[in-house]
Amino acid sequence: MRRSAVPFVAVVAAVALVALLVYGVVQRDDNRTLDDAVAHGQAPAAPDRSLPLLDGRGDRTLASFRGRAVVLNFWASWCTPCRQEAPLLERAQQRLAAHDGTVLGVTYRDTTSDAQAFMRRFGLTYPSVRDIDGKLAESYGTRALPETFVIDRQGRVRAISRGVVSQRFLDAAFAQVGV
Repeated sequence: MRRSAVPFVAVVAAVALVALLVYGVVQRDDNRTLDDAVAHGQAPAAPDRSLPLLDGRGDRTLASFRGRAVVLNFWASWCTPCRQEAPLLERAQQRLAAHDGTVLGVTYRDTTSDAQAFMRRFGLTYPSVRDIDGKLAESYGTRALPETFVIDRQGRVRAISRGVVSQRFLDAAFAQVGV
């Protein structure tokens, strides 16, 4: 009397599928700690690290902007939506500069020459730093571009946009940081 191997193979395949699904969920566990805090009306401290300026003239930290409102924008030259929001961010820079604030760009997984060409192409005047190892992006939970964080004068995250920023988002965020 021979048993069919079909039920055994089906069980093994089902177990493998469940294991694969669990692995996928664990691997996609996005860091949304900042998002949760901001959504609940909290203002968490903005993660910080020293990064090289895109223009090669030293390093910058977010802490060096303490006392100023900052729009921290993760971008890359290869990011199509980043091209869409670049003119809006430059206009935001002009508004922020009038209130002693700034946009601070963070290039993500981009070459220096391509990022510099992007800044020239769109006439961007705000500073940008290079997140060479992706650790700053990781600390913000950034996995896709563009992503923008509005940081108040005390270095606390007040607003988050995961995706292309809009004028409406910036106006609301600026009101929160007194710009």
